[in-house]
Amino acid sequence: MKSINQIQAENDTKKLISSFIRLIGLGQISNRINFKRHSTISLTAIITWLFEVTFSCRSLYRAQPIQLFSPRTARNVLNDGRINWQKLLCLVAVKIISLLRPLIDRRRRLAFIVDDTLISRPYSTKTELLAKVYDHNQDKYITGYRNLTIGWSDGNTFLPVNFALMSTKNRANLVGTKACVTDQRTIAGQRRNQAQRKMNDVVIELIHQALKFGISAKYVLFDSWYSSPRMFWRLKELGLDSVAMLKRSSKVYYRYRGRAYSIKALYLRLLHSKRHQAENYLYSSNVEANFQGYSFPLKVVFVAKKGTKNQYLVLASTNTKLTPQKIIQLYNRRWSIETYFKTAKQYLRLNKSQIQSYDGQIAQITITALTFILLAWQERQSKDDRTLGDLFYLMNDALPEIKFIEALVYLLKTLESHETVFLNQTISQFMNYLPENIQNALHEAV
Repeated sequence: MKSINQIQAENDTKKLISSFIRLIGLGQISNRINFKRHSTISLTAIITWLFEVTFSCRSLYRAQPIQLFSPRTARNVLNDGRINWQKLLCLVAVKIISLLRPLIDRRRRLAFIVDDTLISRPYSTKTELLAKVYDHNQDKYITGYRNLTIGWSDGNTFLPVNFALMSTKNRANLVGTKACVTDQRTIAGQRRNQAQRKMNDVVIELIHQALKFGISAKYVLFDSWYSSPRMFWRLKELGLDSVAMLKRSSKVYYRYRGRAYSIKALYLRLLHSKRHQAENYLYSSNVEANFQGYSFPLKVVFVAKKGTKNQYLVLASTNTKLTPQKIIQLYNRRWSIETYFKTAKQYLRLNKSQIQSYDGQIAQITITALTFILLAWQERQSKDDRTLGDLFYLMNDALPEIKFIEALVYLLKTLESHETVFLNQTISQFMNYLPENIQNALHEAV
């Protein structure tokens, strides 16, 4: 009986994967990403098999072969430096967002989310562009890469839309071999050059690429590692407003009432003033930031737990018309990219890849992101009645965004050491909406 249930679950998973492949039109997309192989094996067949391998919780070396091709054929496709995997992810995201568009309230603020995660490769020594990467959680250097990711969110669904596998330009921190392809006329050469540039510059490039492919948003959300007047200004040039957490730095100044203050000094100025503190946050003020002689307005919001003076967070937005409550709500969406990283590592084996080539790792990240998009689409269909048909679309309202008080709780928890608990709760809610056969397959990976 157990074997019968297992076979049924495998068949259900295959049907789900097949319907998703048809939904995104992968056959047509493969012609646009430079997939050129003198073989009868299509990219659709390869990616379908890779999805099945992901859900079976096996590596490429232990996966069961099929009649069409061997696992070695799939590895050769993954290692093919001519394929534009980043473009593939963008095009699939564009298709899913177009399907979500009718379900989203027109007043909803669409946003890009920027963050990176460490991909550890402790046992590799000769992998191309492998580097010493600083892990802020463990406070030490680890051998690996940084997976810089651009996501998209409507407040309910998060989709990874673009990425770059970052290394280092500093030869002292380079552990693996140098870039084996340097010709900037090739896709392989361009992605290797991108990996060795400054991360903030690559963020702008990835967002610009996503916009060019048709992924629309009005805001960009990021944490303090990326926040600076330069980043705010460059995003404004792209027509995007920012919502970010500011660094409590004494080297960056903002002009408030004719005087320049660091964030720490501005907080002390407001603390010792007679300004009344708000009920759900401390202070909110409009300041001016400066980049290369250009000044632009910025709204800053100070948030802290009651009864504490020196423990506070500072959020900022280039849209000064937003209320402090809306800024807090928008920034809370940044948690969804943390959920993506944790799900990708814990359930989709992102950190357990045995692929050694740089191009192969780019492909593996793409397959992981596409698998997450499949799960996100299934989760949205399960909880949004408007996806079930015309009658449900007419009779039901759009899914609501997270409440302000919930967003405030998430934000304040960053001042404590219980962030993992909230991430686990969010992932559990995400998993509960998935089909039962997919839940069982993913839980076996833990």
